[in-house]
Amino acid sequence: MAAPTPLPGGPFPSAAPRRGATWLKVVGGVAALLALAAGGVRLRYGGGEPYPDVTGMPLLPDSALEVVAQSPEPIGNVAVSSTGRLFFTIHPESRPEGAKLREWVDGKAVPYPNAEVQAKLFETPLGVTIDRRDWLWVIDHGNHAMGTPRLLAFELATGHLAHEFVFPPNVAPPGSLLQDLRVDAKGETVFVADVAFWRRKPGLVVYDVATKQARRVLDGHASVFPQDFIIRNPIKEMVFFGGLAALKAGVDGIAMDPSGEWVWFAAMNHDTMYRVRAADLRDASLSEEDLEKRLQAVGRKPLNDGLSADVEGNVLITDVEHGAVLRMSPQGRLETLVKSPRIRWADALSHGPDGWLYVADSAIPHHMLQTKEHIAANAPYYIYRFRSGIAGVAGM
Repeated sequence: MAAPTPLPGGPFPSAAPRRGATWLKVVGGVAALLALAAGGVRLRYGGGEPYPDVTGMPLLPDSALEVVAQSPEPIGNVAVSSTGRLFFTIHPESRPEGAKLREWVDGKAVPYPNAEVQAKLFETPLGVTIDRRDWLWVIDHGNHAMGTPRLLAFELATGHLAHEFVFPPNVAPPGSLLQDLRVDAKGETVFVADVAFWRRKPGLVVYDVATKQARRVLDGHASVFPQDFIIRNPIKEMVFFGGLAALKAGVDGIAMDPSGEWVWFAAMNHDTMYRVRAADLRDASLSEEDLEKRLQAVGRKPLNDGLSADVEGNVLITDVEHGAVLRMSPQGRLETLVKSPRIRWADALSHGPDGWLYVADSAIPHHMLQTKEHIAANAPYYIYRFRSGIAGVAGM
């Protein structure tokens, strides 16, 4: 057998270059896959354009805002009873360590109804509202439905649990975020907004209290789906992971006019306010196509979070970019009630007695994907109130 021919640089071929080439190919392949995955994430969750400021000169001065409660942890939503009792959640995105639902009593926050009930029933409560029979309704999205999404109601007079419902996966699938709710005047139907940030398929949920039946409507429809706008809050633009993801939230705020005829709703990253008759939402015989045809686009709005209706049928709207609360008439006319640099993220609204409108400032840029140290350094967190000039109705 002939001897191998020597090669330049050594007598025999070396396996090292081949191993090095293979390793480079593996690294290159992984890098390509990561780049492809990053591109997919950005395509699904990133990008966006600035949104124009639709606020005007506020009707009320900054001094009209009054601090009514404060918390060392970020506040979620707020609900005020007809007698002035004030309840609020601690925002679940801040990963609260103590009580998650609290009542403001004699200048301090106490767990409601008590710590034992909270440990048993609560996971990530956020939305709260009080109906006309003085039941406090709480929506718990169950950690984006990875846990147990649940609807609860407590009698304010006794603190007893009056109603409980666990949403099935076909109504609250993994990735959903049931986070705001309104109850009709008779306490028969609960309307819930599913913002579905991670799932990217928001919608409304209609719940029949008597039958304990829930169903989704307008699932992924353009009226509830976020448009391609970036939220530019003064604290920070709401983009994350080097621009791979942006906060683009679907239907968030929901309100019901005092007559009970109309349900108003709006996606956070959307330019239009919508309304639909409550009777049409309740009508399970309507096809999705027929229901969509009955939607009404009311007018242009800010990038908003919470909504609330007053006794004249106007809808109050928070503006998460400009620390403002605006009012929209049933004809779509928009005016700015108050605007303040003190409000870091105008979140939920609730009407209380004597013409007071309460505003929960959740300061989301200071706690979403932030460390506990950062959250603590930017405390306290506030609930404000002001008199809007037109009274509202609890739960609307």
